[in-house]
Amino acid sequence: MAEDTELLLQCLLIMKIAISGKGGVGKTTLSALLAKEAAAQGRRVLAVDADPNPTLATTLGFSEEIQPIVELEELIEGRVGSGFLKLNPKVDDIPEEFAAEKDGIRLIVMGPIRRGGGGCACPQNTFLKSLIQHLVLERNELVLLDFEAGLEPLGRATAQGVDALLIVVEPDGVSLLTARRIYKLAREIGIEKILAVANKIREPTETDVIQEHLKFSLIGAIPYSESLRRCGPLNLSDPLIEQEIKTILERSETLSLEGRGQPKAG
Repeated sequence: MAEDTELLLQCLLIMKIAISGKGGVGKTTLSALLAKEAAAQGRRVLAVDADPNPTLATTLGFSEEIQPIVELEELIEGRVGSGFLKLNPKVDDIPEEFAAEKDGIRLIVMGPIRRGGGGCACPQNTFLKSLIQHLVLERNELVLLDFEAGLEPLGRATAQGVDALLIVVEPDGVSLLTARRIYKLAREIGIEKILAVANKIREPTETDVIQEHLKFSLIGAIPYSESLRRCGPLNLSDPLIEQEIKTILERSETLSLEGRGQPKAG
């Protein structure tokens, strides 16, 4: 029994949770709230802004400008090459060297990936893909990945290996349609735990409508908050939302452990 408890605690500490959804639904706000809650619990938290329009640093209250990893062109070329590309470049030192830290939360900003016709294998693409794989598969800490809105991150399969994918939805048709498309792609690339989080809920019937239109579990509903809209996650003082974030974090982690035998290597 003691060994089982220790295994559970180990697994919870090294969870990898991805967040996605239609643009504007509040996925970056949810990422920030989850990071803030986990850090308050004394856990090691690494937040990753993988949106090409990165705003997680601002949402978390970082005052200094954080250089996106994609802009480290000299370093990337030195490790990947520019002709024949090295497909497994060294990336394990990147979090320690380039993550900014504030209030117990470390943050990496990926930056916009350069695209070529048919999906080029340019050095930046290769390096960022290897870095995300390292963060998901090898880091011994809670990793929260704020992916770009819509389907692109899942189409590139960069979300492989995450313990849970949280799809943020609002009670409107476009948001629900996008959520269903993300769910389909996520299943195709092998993500097993796909969970929904309702946001900006004004009345209980809206939560019911969301659940009726989704084939996967709704694990939380964040009420609309004018205070959250004005002040952001950092200065929020709303016991109802804070409790809901605790519940979402707990449910996403415990549900992702179902059927799991061993923790990831760290």
